[in-house]
Amino acid sequence: MNRKAKMLLVLTLVFSLVLTACGKAKEEGQEQQQKPQAPAAQEEQNKVIEVSTVVPSDQYLKFDEGETYDKNGVYDIYEKDLGVKITNKWVTDTSQFKEKVKMTIASNDLPDFMPVNATQLKELTEADMIMDLTDVYEQYATDQTKEFFQKDGGMQMKSAMFDGKLMGIPRSSNPLYLQFLYVRTDWLKEMNLPEPKTMDDLMKIAEAFSKRTENGKSYGLAVSKDPFNIDTGVTGLRAFLNGFHAYENMWIEDGNGNLVNSDVQPEVKNALAALQEMFKKGLIDPEFAVKDAEKEAELIYNNQIGLVYGASWVPAQLVKGAVKDGKVVQEWGVYPIPSVDGNPALNQIGLGADEYYVVAKQAKHPEGFVKLLNQWIVVDNALDPTDVQKEYLYGKDRKEKGSNYWLLSPVRVGNQTDNNGDMLPKAIANKDESILETADQRTRYGRAMQYLDGDTSLWWEYLISGPNGAFSIVPKVKEEKLYLQNKFYGAPTATMADREEILKKKRDEIYFKIIMNQVPVDEFDKFVAEWNKLGGEQMTKEVNEWYADHK
Repeated sequence: MNRKAKMLLVLTLVFSLVLTACGKAKEEGQEQQQKPQAPAAQEEQNKVIEVSTVVPSDQYLKFDEGETYDKNGVYDIYEKDLGVKITNKWVTDTSQFKEKVKMTIASNDLPDFMPVNATQLKELTEADMIMDLTDVYEQYATDQTKEFFQKDGGMQMKSAMFDGKLMGIPRSSNPLYLQFLYVRTDWLKEMNLPEPKTMDDLMKIAEAFSKRTENGKSYGLAVSKDPFNIDTGVTGLRAFLNGFHAYENMWIEDGNGNLVNSDVQPEVKNALAALQEMFKKGLIDPEFAVKDAEKEAELIYNNQIGLVYGASWVPAQLVKGAVKDGKVVQEWGVYPIPSVDGNPALNQIGLGADEYYVVAKQAKHPEGFVKLLNQWIVVDNALDPTDVQKEYLYGKDRKEKGSNYWLLSPVRVGNQTDNNGDMLPKAIANKDESILETADQRTRYGRAMQYLDGDTSLWWEYLISGPNGAFSIVPKVKEEKLYLQNKFYGAPTATMADREEILKKKRDEIYFKIIMNQVPVDEFDKFVAEWNKLGGEQMTKEVNEWYADHK
């Protein structure tokens, strides 16, 4: 073989080896690219993770046929869309839910996530029973979720932090959680009474209403057994206190730059004296102390009471008596809180976060909770929900039918701001939905229009969102700042965590005795002294130490 032929053979062999090597490298490269994606990534993508929680059953939720709290269209769509399977460790009636949560914590039998109050958040943190969510939230929360929780400057999120660690996610809401006075306007007309603009007006109306004898004994004002609790959104007395410039369990400024607790201020004594006088006159149900809100509301349904304080959603409760056999048989109006003097009443408001979602320390998939949170924020803030998103709100048929399927979403947070009062009354009055900005507004608008078209079952929505509804009062409250916000928003102090529940029970005991005329009004002064001795004085000191660093 000559030299030229040898060179040709060598070049051919080299070229062949290069092609083989390139081909092999290409195949290996393709394998390296596909290997992690094929079994592992695909498996991860299709993997369903399971998270457990606890659920309060809600009287306003109506199930589609064959569905339950444990098996329903909302849980199914979360699993299908997010790969998050939701299971319930237990379900209990709303009235028993908080007590059951206490028992769950005491037995250290936590689900993967659940809602707790601020004191429980602190206790669980100190007991090392819940997870630091700082990194999980940072990794899995979407940009939309992170922006959502910063609309108030991050105050609600800061309230869930301990030593720089995020130990819970606020069940956020608009801090302007106002209360109103609801009055039977048909009775006002019947008895030629004025609309309630002052506390004196209210007293006259209550006395006149108590003298009606349509269905037996009547009373002036609806009151139930837990009237000072923020959760008593109907038949409570917080707004009544506000009418006397008194407030329930708030930290307010004393005029000298310090904070004092509202429960022991002299304005409360004035309000209690007025309630005692109403009780003596028979304007308050003598059995209120043993009746829950629903039991007391039966007197409203039965035309025995025509005055009630409560939240914007109260008409959804009143409808049970207001609409019978397709006809509106009770006419109600909604009014701002009347004041005892020439100064306007200020609606007491909080931070907008009274509860927090916590994740148990042993939870295997904390990211599941954050994914549920992300999805709720997307769905709840969609102006025009897609068909799939409608499943989260209405169930598998994707139709709004008043069943409140959205209550099945195990993670729900509310917007820290809303403009429902600016938009809905105007849109409904003009029958113009083009100005509406949120899915909630469109849903409410649609229900109000159905009522105007003859669907009396939706009477309640019109009293909430219509031109003279509860929402219509809010813009003035915002514009004129007719509210007073709790000045303390930190984690419960040491004494607060230890003594606050005891102090509240002592407070309710003496408040009730005064209202029911079992002790003189001056017993309030003795209570104030005892409150300070039982921990109130120390608690006030701790709160002011916090306030000095947060002014």
